[in-house]
Amino acid sequence: MYNFDIVPDRRGTNSIKWDRTAQFGSGPMLPMWIADMDFAVAPPIVDAIHKKADQAVFGYTFLSDAYYDAVIHWMKTRHNFDVAKEEILFTPGVVPALDFAIQTLCQPGDDVLVEVPVYGPFYNVIKKNGCNIIETPLNNDNEYYTFDFEDLERKITDKTRVFMLCSPHNPSGRVWKREELEKLADICQRHNLYVISDEIHNDLILEGEHIVFASLNEWTAQHTITCTAPTKTFNLASVLVSNIIIKDAEVRDKIRAMVNSAHCNSSNCFVEPILVAAYTQSAQWLDELLVYIKGNRDYVCDFIQKNIPEIVVHPMEGTYLAWLNCEKLGMHGDELKSFIGDKCGLAMNNGSFFGQAWDGYCRMNLACTRATVEQACKQLLEGIQTLRK
Repeated sequence: MYNFDIVPDRRGTNSIKWDRTAQFGSGPMLPMWIADMDFAVAPPIVDAIHKKADQAVFGYTFLSDAYYDAVIHWMKTRHNFDVAKEEILFTPGVVPALDFAIQTLCQPGDDVLVEVPVYGPFYNVIKKNGCNIIETPLNNDNEYYTFDFEDLERKITDKTRVFMLCSPHNPSGRVWKREELEKLADICQRHNLYVISDEIHNDLILEGEHIVFASLNEWTAQHTITCTAPTKTFNLASVLVSNIIIKDAEVRDKIRAMVNSAHCNSSNCFVEPILVAAYTQSAQWLDELLVYIKGNRDYVCDFIQKNIPEIVVHPMEGTYLAWLNCEKLGMHGDELKSFIGDKCGLAMNNGSFFGQAWDGYCRMNLACTRATVEQACKQLLEGIQTLRK
């Protein structure tokens, strides 16, 4: 039903992705970086926005039962996770929610355990709140990442309060298996660690099944803050909407008080119609999108494996973000970023955003047309051929 080969022209629209690429190098730049899509959103969402705009009044609004019912229905039908209305806390984005969660669960000087590499703001919210970042590196088998449970448990001390989980994992694209999450849950339970689970990519599954961490058992249900949003799923990043699911009433009340105190508890008038249209009318759009992104993933992985042995990539199981090991190029950090930008004409996130030890990596956004993916691969090869000479 949907043609993902045709996309709107985003140049000159105040698009961060398209209009702020100068930081990556000089000259024309193909943007393959920040995690939003080039695809037009599902038509029911556009229709809902038009209908709301036609009212021509944009005053203060509240979220009705229709909003919460849509979240509850989506989490049940898409993820087999039962949620009650009172367990859902609106925040204007997952990153603010991570910040509020750390403030609630930790005191300055406490340790927060996190698997690395990981999405950059994890580091920021831990440091911002005066806590110690305790890194447990994931095992890396030819770019297939798994938990190092022995190292993870060894890092836990009497100062450790929280484990921060990224599921599906950004940047590697791993979709954690049930048995992996169950083993993680067992360790967290034995050491009485609360889990903050960033599951913003939970709908973008290419292989396997997303398991909501809180759904594993009664203990995880009561000791997990689950961070969800429709924004990555339906290309709604600027709408600023997320739904934080907290079954522990005491923790939920504390975070709600903090959200209210920071004046982050109200949404704009478009949030409800957008979310309801996404979660109740746009599932087919998402299903077709996933097929298309999987095709992009397969093209990139096949192209690199056949033509660019200097780069190692493993097909991601979730997200639309490919994780490229460029260490064989012998460049790191800004040097690698500049090479990718100036010599390849590509804007890609450097791996240092996910941890300094990964500054020989790049993350490539594949939520774009197949033609864009093909052009990006061509430019990447041409740039690397200059090194070979």
